[in-house]
Amino acid sequence: MIQPDTKDWTWVLERPCADCGFDAATVERSHIGELLRTNAAAWSPLLRRAGAAVRPNDDTWSALEYGCHVRDVFRIFDVRLQLMVDEDGAAFANWDQDATAVEDDYGAQDPAVVLADLTSAGAALADRFESLAESHWRRTGIRSDGAHFTVESFAKYLVHDPTHHVWDVERGYA
Repeated sequence: MIQPDTKDWTWVLERPCADCGFDAATVERSHIGELLRTNAAAWSPLLRRAGAAVRPNDDTWSALEYGCHVRDVFRIFDVRLQLMVDEDGAAFANWDQDATAVEDDYGAQDPAVVLADLTSAGAALADRFESLAESHWRRTGIRSDGAHFTVESFAKYLVHDPTHHVWDVERGYA
């Protein structure tokens, strides 16, 4: 059984990730869209592999499950980004990623559909970031656990998640 992830990953804004190597301090906001599109493209070989729905072990998601999660992250962050653009200091509703994985039966979804949806969601989110006015990057949002973000820190925090999950999947196949 997969144990819920209860870590507060906001630390990736302060120091590089020792696992995947992501370093938020090096991310230029003008590259956010490109980074999201590049990440979405990286999922194609991962989700097209034979065995994409097979977990590498009992406590690690399969490539398919990670792909579903990344698709949903792209969708949720798109909604949250729009909230921050519309309302400075926007409050984000809680999202239980582990409950969603179970409720939506991530492991039984069609990898081709997930890939298409992930790619589309990643492109939509990239487009939204690329359409931001200069003033939008300073707007703020607050996660349900009290974590505060500017649009810029939110973008950097976001990019780590799918980057790290590509690393997770590649490590699982190794």
